[in-house]
Amino acid sequence: MITDTEAEKALDYIRDNATKAAQARANRIYVEEYRKTIKAQLMKESADLPLGAQEREAYSDVKYIQHLNAIREAVEQDEYFRWMLTAAEAKLKCWQTQSANNRRGMV
Repeated sequence: MITDTEAEKALDYIRDNATKAAQARANRIYVEEYRKTIKAQLMKESADLPLGAQEREAYSDVKYIQHLNAIREAVEQDEYFRWMLTAAEAKLKCWQTQSANNRRGMV
């Protein structure tokens, strides 16, 4: 049984973390898109090489690898908020169903 207090806590969590979740999503999209800029900059540094070699050099550069770590962190944060918000929403749906059943005298 989900209590009214637990339902209120779920609502509070959604409200209190909406901005953080939005920021996490924005950060994720930014770092995923910025990866292309880093790759282009690194390829430009070895413009005298064939295209395949430029790409190889870019992918193996420490700056690119560091950025991949930043992407991993941003994805982790975004997914954390997504699943926590999903869990809070699921709790609210269960509470709504439970409340409706109680009103009908089913429980």
